[in-house]
Amino acid sequence: MEAGMIDPAVVARIRQLYYAEHWKVGTIASELKLHPTTVRDSLIDRPRSEPPPRPSPVDPYVGFIEEVLRKHPRLRATRIYEMVRLRGYVGSVRQLRRKVAPLRPLHSEPFLHLRTFRGEQAQVDWAHFGSVRLHRGKRKLSCFVMTLSYSRALYLEFFFDQTQESFLRGHVRAFAYFEGVARTLLYDNLKSAVLERLGTAAVHFHPRLLELCAHYHFQPRPCAVRKAAQKGRVERAIRYIRESFFAARRFTTLDDFNRQAWLWRDEVAHGRPWPDDSSRTVAEAFAEERGSLVPLPSHSFDTDQMISVRSRKTIYIRFDSNLYTIPPVAVGRPLTLVASDTRVRILDGTTELADHRRCFERTQRVEDEAHVQALLEEKRRAQGSVLSARLLGAAPQVEDLLQAAFERGESAAAQMRQLLELLDRYGAAEFKVAVSEALEHKTPRATSVSYLLERRRRAVKRPITLPVDLSRRPDLADFHVNPHPAETYDELTSTDDPEEH
Repeated sequence: MEAGMIDPAVVARIRQLYYAEHWKVGTIASELKLHPTTVRDSLIDRPRSEPPPRPSPVDPYVGFIEEVLRKHPRLRATRIYEMVRLRGYVGSVRQLRRKVAPLRPLHSEPFLHLRTFRGEQAQVDWAHFGSVRLHRGKRKLSCFVMTLSYSRALYLEFFFDQTQESFLRGHVRAFAYFEGVARTLLYDNLKSAVLERLGTAAVHFHPRLLELCAHYHFQPRPCAVRKAAQKGRVERAIRYIRESFFAARRFTTLDDFNRQAWLWRDEVAHGRPWPDDSSRTVAEAFAEERGSLVPLPSHSFDTDQMISVRSRKTIYIRFDSNLYTIPPVAVGRPLTLVASDTRVRILDGTTELADHRRCFERTQRVEDEAHVQALLEEKRRAQGSVLSARLLGAAPQVEDLLQAAFERGESAAAQMRQLLELLDRYGAAEFKVAVSEALEHKTPRATSVSYLLERRRRAVKRPITLPVDLSRRPDLADFHVNPHPAETYDELTSTDDPEEH
């Protein structure tokens, strides 16, 4: 009796007794009441016979499909379906797909499905989400993403930049959310993480990232160059964020957008089935992994940006496209600017001179009213000695004009020089009227006063009386002439002798 003619259960029993229990052929034959030849035939490994392939409506087109795929290996099956349908194919697209898959040339690298231990690894990356138009200008919107490799729990936060400080803030807040740190963090070649590479082994990490590693006790590990698949879990998380959260999402402020993102994470992303066991959720796997993370240190890492600044002339310090005020007494001093994502502080040594709300608009002035008022008082005191002699004497309201011009960004010194020239050219009476009109018209500038004076002069056709230029005769600057009484000239004009005129 051949092995193929006996019950498969008997064949399995024969092989188990022979290979596992090491019975002899004769003993097995006696025990199972079989001929020894039958037992020997059952021990021979024979290839499994496969049924002949069933004919398919795709078969006549296999040669055409192979030729198309050689020229266009990435062409989709749906497009090939349209091409063969025009050539008489009557089967379904599903039948075609089953045939195209083994015919398609392989160009992608094969991968193993890797499983990590709880708390062993997290993957980190930045993702670009286009630009956002603010009140003035635009800001690039980026998302910091960290994914725990075991549970697929994720932390996401949107920023208006990808600076080193924002990169570190994303880490610190992710660790606080996870209530622990994975032992290894995987990065690609981000500038915030990797400064320089030499080959595949030698890597210079960013010194601030190394400080973060030392503080939280984790090891950074870079991906190989152009091997983004090595951090596929964070890449898939970013794609999931784009498709499930970001698409068609509206927001008013960045804080509002992040609140929406965190709500989506807790209710949707962590409520999805866990990829390694669909009977559990990501949140359940995360609860299991949380106890295996490295505990947090007693205090968090300082992520504020610190830069040395100095204002040479004005009370404004420029930072991130905006201007922030400092007290007038600090102008010209070397200072330190400390910026978080919510506040901008300016220090003189350890003394805090200014504390402003951080602005993410463009070309804005963020002012402390006390700093502006202190400068105005200082300018008033500096202007007092000059104005009291000439300008204030001619037009007391010129002080209001200068203050209003200064608040509109005009230079007080330049305004005073121009007003003094106008006073000398047109006289005190006309100057006073023009200053009053400029204030009434709400155009508090020397150019407006000049325009009003010239308009009044042309209206009455009065010539301009220019002051005498004594720049070439400085010896006459203090020359004093005593004017004669007007009656003296009247007497001269009343004489009868015309030759005495």
